[in-house]
Amino acid sequence: MIHIVDYGLGNTQAFVTMYRRLGVTTKRAQNAEDLRGATKLILPGVGAFDYAMELLNASGMRGVLEELVVKDGVPVLGICVGMQMLADLSEEGTAPGLGWVPAHVRGFASNSASASLPMPHMGWNDVKPAPGSPLFKDFDADARFYFLHSFYFDCLEKSHVSARADYGFNFDCAVQNRNVYGVQFHPEKSHHWGANLLKNFADI
Repeated sequence: MIHIVDYGLGNTQAFVTMYRRLGVTTKRAQNAEDLRGATKLILPGVGAFDYAMELLNASGMRGVLEELVVKDGVPVLGICVGMQMLADLSEEGTAPGLGWVPAHVRGFASNSASASLPMPHMGWNDVKPAPGSPLFKDFDADARFYFLHSFYFDCLEKSHVSARADYGFNFDCAVQNRNVYGVQFHPEKSHHWGANLLKNFADI
């Protein structure tokens, strides 16, 4: 069963609704006990990095998440700020991230290639998957997803990049490190492309 980590940020109901349409059973996890028995995890998130980490740490779920993901190899999908939380650190704040994908989160405003563009990066954008990524199985070349963010994920090991998008430069918008997956865009707002991606995650 897919457990959606409900620590106070992110529209968990949108994932419940989309998975119900796909015929996939989900459960909201609001405490450590709720996470028991999870075979897959979704970590959503919106807003500021430090606040998201603060809420997750205060939820009492982080220790069980570490056990499930790092020790037991349960697949996890971080979405938007949930993806950024997978990194080691973020320019947006001072709190350490989960460190499940070696990466730094950087601001578009601090990159000369994107500094003059409107902030945040908002709206539909083309996504270019890397060959063999299970999240993008059977995707057309013209896949588009909905973005809303001012900070981007910068993998320290580019072999972990599973898709890129362009906003003044090519940035990492989807990642995979073993059983840890992340997407910067919002699949729950991305019509059939988002539904296909969430179905692929359920099938992993």
